[in-house]
Amino acid sequence: MTFLVVGATGTVGWQVVAALREAGAPVRALTRRPGAATFGPGVEVVGGDLTDASSLASALHGVTGVHLINFGGDDYAPLENGRDLVAMIESAGVRRATMLAGWSESTLEPAVRASGLAWTTVSPTEIMANALEWADEVRHGRVERPYGDSRTAMVHEGDIGSVAATVLLEDGHAGAEYLLTGPERLSMREKIATLGSAVDRKVEFVELTPDQARVSMRAQGVPEHMIDFQLEVFADPPAEYNTPNGVVEKVTGGKARTFAQWAQQNAAVFR
Repeated sequence: MTFLVVGATGTVGWQVVAALREAGAPVRALTRRPGAATFGPGVEVVGGDLTDASSLASALHGVTGVHLINFGGDDYAPLENGRDLVAMIESAGVRRATMLAGWSESTLEPAVRASGLAWTTVSPTEIMANALEWADEVRHGRVERPYGDSRTAMVHEGDIGSVAATVLLEDGHAGAEYLLTGPERLSMREKIATLGSAVDRKVEFVELTPDQARVSMRAQGVPEHMIDFQLEVFADPPAEYNTPNGVVEKVTGGKARTFAQWAQQNAAVFR
């Protein structure tokens, strides 16, 4: 039983590979740049590009289950060739698929749902690894962001990987759409304070107005549509995505990891 992990060098894909290997399963890691990818023993690295379904032909040989993402290319654009990809996957004899859902769908999701695959959607809320974007500011002792009291239920990327691996390895998850949250709701102020504790240093949080935040993000080169998206989402985080729901625990049988645990694991990045 070999499992193909698409986007294996990404934040979540890497964790899916690790969780499958921890379970003793053979893993094939798909990446557009196989020469730059390094994994441990038991992981076969192969090249392929989701935007070209034919490039997956050899990577799918002998694969039982596949972990999919819904975007491709350097610009992370939503996939437009979902039907071709699913046809290729089914013709290879793959039986199970997990899909990492984003904020918007591509052509992949409806094609997978209409297929004969035993599919499962894994839909995380805000990922803890996103906090790495604050590393430079934390190192300098001052973080400036809007909506300091806005609370989200960030989920550890390792928990996402564990859920995806469990779904691929076990029966009983076909047709499920799992929304993954962390075990707690934290405000931006609390997250920064937690990072400060992890590095044993006080980090000042300065709350920006939305207009100030927009100016700051523009100066950093953030695209206008992403600025609009972030300001809208964090002004009033969707309750469904930010209420701890215990799905990680239900699927994996283990406790969902806290942001304090994540901060300790990644403290070196913030020092």
